[in-house]
This record gives sequence, structure tokens and C-alpha cells, in this order.
Amino acid sequence: MTLLVVGGTGEARELAAALDAEGLPVVSSLAGAVTRPRLPAGPVHVGGFGGATGLADWLRAHDVTAVVDASHPFAARISANAVRATREVGLPLLRLERPARTTGAGDRRDEVPDVAAAAERLPGLGRSALVTTGRRNLDAFAALTGVRVLARCVDPPGVVAPHVTVLLDRGPYTLDGELDLLQRNGIEVLVTKNSGGAMTAAKLEAARRLGLPVLMVRRPQPPPDARPPAVVCEVADALAWARERLAGG
Repeated sequence: MTLLVVGGTGEARELAAALDAEGLPVVSSLAGAVTRPRLPAGPVHVGGFGGATGLADWLRAHDVTAVVDASHPFAARISANAVRATREVGLPLLRLERPARTTGAGDRRDEVPDVAAAAERLPGLGRSALVTTGRRNLDAFAALTGVRVLARCVDPPGVVAPHVTVLLDRGPYTLDGELDLLQRNGIEVLVTKNSGGAMTAAKLEAARRLGLPVLMVRRPQPPPDARPPAVVCEVADALAWARERLAGG
């Protein structure tokens, strides 16, 4: 009997650590999208499974009892594969997903459907932007003119346009640090994803305090055939669910 945590997030690491501390069998999976990931407690599978079919085969081969999908809110393909694979194998699945950010007093926030839409809107809002949408999305900003982009990434993105400067950094970030970054670089617009979680809070608060507009990419919605059967927002709830499944409840 084993619980698979589809991870890569802070919540996934917290859940794996709690299960491992109790001596419960847990394996975490990481997509391998970054070169030096923060590893969770216990055994780890790094890399893909080969789609939903490959994941289903892996679940059978490793005597998995239940699955908690605690992947990033924008990892839509991974989440869809988890739904389809567990349905094929007949295993219980829980989605652990941090709440999305909501607009508060003083925010100048506009939601856009995707990164391409954010890049299209950007020139009308300012001449310099901090972009934190990930290294794989920087091509959307390559054709911009009259806008300077500071792109913060964990890993190098490869070749970028001349107006794009790459800042390699990894959170957690502090409010003072984010305020300094925005002011020191003359940032006029923040472009980010609605990832939620504590690691994104500081930059949004800094933008609010400085009165900066924020282009927020909204979360992708799963297709009808890949909606998870149950969703919780707290690690404690996922831990209780996992205990019951591992106990045969």
C-alpha cells in the first residue's frame, strides 16, 4: 500500500513530510521541470509517466492505494492525467489546491486568459515590467517594442529578446525584497499568474503598495472529463484523507 503525491509545490512537500514522519508509505512525483528541485521527504519519482496511460501502468506496478494531486495550479495536463489514470485503475483521488488570489482594496489588477493576452495588454500599461510567468512563456513577450521586461525565473530560459533581462532567483520572497526589486528596476507593471500560495503574496503586496497595475493570468480550467472528484485547500485535510485511505478506510 502506497500513497502517491503528485507534487512540486510547497503543499506537496508539507504533505509528504507529514506522512513520512508518521511512517506512512508515500512516494512523491516531480515533473523534472527545474534542474535543482526542492525534494520532499521519502522516495521520489522524477520525470513524466508517459501520459495518463503510463501513469495508470505505474500505479498498478507500484501497488498504489490512493493519489493526492498537489501539483501546481497551472499544471493542467498533469492534473488531467491524474484524473484519467486513477479512473482507469479505480483508485481514489484527491486534489489539494491552494486558493486563488482575489482582488483586495487598493489592487489595480486585471485578469487575462493566458500569457499571450498579458503580453498584448502590457504596452498600454507601462514601459517596464516584472514578468514572473515562467521561462517557458517568455516567447510571448519577444515581439514587444517600447517595453523593457525583467523576467524572473528559477532556471535559464535560453535565448531571449534584447529587451528581456533574465533574473535567476528562487523564493520565498520578502515584502522588503520585492519592494526594493520593483523600485530599483523602475518597474511599472507586474505580470504574473494566479498561482496563489504564500510565495506569491509578497510581490502582489509590493505592487499594491506602489500602486502598480498587475496583469494576472487566470488559472486554466480542466475539461469536463478531467475534473477531480474531490478538492481540498488545506494540507491538514489532505493528510486526514490520506490516513484513511492508507488505513483501508
